[in-house]
Amino acid sequence: MLTRRHFISTSTAMFSLPIAKSALARTWPTTRQKTSWDSQVTPTDYDPATSNPWGLHPRFLPQRVATKDSLVPGDIHVDAVARYLYHIEEGGTAIRYGVAIARGNLYEPGTYTIRRKVEWPHWTPTASMIERNPEYAEFADGMEPGPTNALGSRALYLYVGNRDTYLRIHGTPNPRSIGGRASSGCVRMVMAHINDLYPNVAVGSTVYLYSAEQSVASRS
Repeated sequence: MLTRRHFISTSTAMFSLPIAKSALARTWPTTRQKTSWDSQVTPTDYDPATSNPWGLHPRFLPQRVATKDSLVPGDIHVDAVARYLYHIEEGGTAIRYGVAIARGNLYEPGTYTIRRKVEWPHWTPTASMIERNPEYAEFADGMEPGPTNALGSRALYLYVGNRDTYLRIHGTPNPRSIGGRASSGCVRMVMAHINDLYPNVAVGSTVYLYSAEQSVASRS
């Protein structure tokens, strides 16, 4: 498996550029609703490289970085230690985003495939999530889409083969969690950032979630 040594930290120019249960949700957002919500979660005069109303450390703002030419364009790599997500581009570069990962032992390193993408998704907590967090029980039949939804504005659904892992790369209504360990297994992003990433990610793309041990080992 690839490790962090495949990435070069030197930056180049900043760019300015569970499924079955979801059917229980009562409504589906209209195009007008989605546009309105996107406006709500996008800062005024938004510039990905500099806009930071969330108070993030500057290193978690999106930037273009150099990578090894051997990496496959379109793939996504998540570094569990640095809390970075890399979306690989043509020509030996990637767009790097700050993320939050799962807390405790809920982070699941591995290789996954994106089989589904959704704008303003519904969210349904799993039984194990409700067991860990009883307050989620009120959403057992699904949480309606919107800016306060746990999956935020966009979600990329991670599969192993044809099996939904219930892991997601998604927006979060709690952007101050970026850089930490906060989720129940998923990879969280600022909603404005995943809105930028989303149209550039193809269904069928591969996602690599690296373990802390892999990331730390690659530094030596």
